[in-house]
Amino acid sequence: MNILLCPLSDGGYLYPTIAVGRELRLRGHRVSVLGRATAAPFAAEAGLPFAAAEEFGGERAFSAARWGVMGLAQYRATVRAARQARADLLVTSVLCNGALLAAETLDVPVVVIGLSIHLWTYRSGGEGEPQYGRTRENRTLETLALYDTTREEAGLSARPSRWPRATVAVATAGGPDDSPLLGDALLLRGDPELEYPGAELPPRVHQVGPLPWEPSADPGELAAVDAALARSGKPVVYVHLGRFFGGGTPWPRLNATFTGGRYQAVVEQGRTAEPCPAPDADILLVRKPWLAPLVDRAGLVLTAGTSAPVLGALLRGRPLGVTPNGSEQPVLAGALLRTGAAVHLPRTGEPDQAGLVDAAWRDDRLRSRARRLGRRLADAAANGPRRAADLVEQTARTSDRQPATSRENHGYSISRPGPRGRGEPLGGRAAVDRSALRLS
Repeated sequence: MNILLCPLSDGGYLYPTIAVGRELRLRGHRVSVLGRATAAPFAAEAGLPFAAAEEFGGERAFSAARWGVMGLAQYRATVRAARQARADLLVTSVLCNGALLAAETLDVPVVVIGLSIHLWTYRSGGEGEPQYGRTRENRTLETLALYDTTREEAGLSARPSRWPRATVAVATAGGPDDSPLLGDALLLRGDPELEYPGAELPPRVHQVGPLPWEPSADPGELAAVDAALARSGKPVVYVHLGRFFGGGTPWPRLNATFTGGRYQAVVEQGRTAEPCPAPDADILLVRKPWLAPLVDRAGLVLTAGTSAPVLGALLRGRPLGVTPNGSEQPVLAGALLRTGAAVHLPRTGEPDQAGLVDAAWRDDRLRSRARRLGRRLADAAANGPRRAADLVEQTARTSDRQPATSRENHGYSISRPGPRGRGEPLGGRAAVDRSALRLS
């Protein structure tokens, strides 16, 4: 089977998809990666052929920061790349509306790698769940509205959708079972304990546990980190900044917490801009494509509540302090607080943040609960890529049993066939007929 991985190219989305791709390749499938050019080194380290989205008209189309406005460019790039690869199945990220629509156009199945929690409406149950920031229904309809807009821009709104409830108007009256946002299967990377008690997930949503993979840490860079931490000698707190979503900069709070106190911080800048550490603060600012070695050096992790640092912390038994802002952050932060594996740190500097951090560090019950949940996640992680690959193969088999109503003839889209009539994988030497890849 030819499989095209087309996730968002940011590490929190790219790395778990690579973990699944590596397992699928071990099973004999031909797996390729489509993403921003910046993702090429990570695909190379994973041993997967790579093609830059920019070569297919998809500049910035796989950026997490622009997922809501780049759907059409992502759709076009994915269709073109999938035709070249003669893809039988797509594996993409949650929020990749363009890739979902590309699968519909090509009439191939699509598996979505989700976050550590379910973002949208449950199939049933969940009554009484606190609605952090906004309701699940609001988040679902807003995401569907963006999907619907991209579907119109791609010229697909005039034909029946692959999923019956593919539009906001229909989904408003119906349930989540036929939501296009789920693809043919949505794989969650968390634990059932993170979902609200009594809630039932839609049938196409599956728990596979963490899908851990990240590039190897450079020994020289890691030695430089260790040297900087040794100069202070204070216990280490790892801080992973997420996007602010208009919620204000965390730097005044971080500077107050780590100036003249008991702890020093390694702050991963992540996707945030304009870092402002105070000159006398015990803060080491980094921007690394890996986090595991930094979490290993820390005793506490502070985060806005995005999936990558949360899973990275829990897999190592580290408790968390969460300061949620937007996107999935409030939902995941609320789940962590329910489990007792995290404490809430307000966005403002009051009450005393340094005191709250110190209290969290010394809280044995918090640490014990984080370790307990971490053991559950670690057990799931040991099987996660295999479970995910099983579901990918199962999705492909289910699709093969269904009548193909609009499957394309891919023969024109590549200059020469590969073995058994299949196309060359992305990154291969096959020439591409660019004119044939233009969308009507």
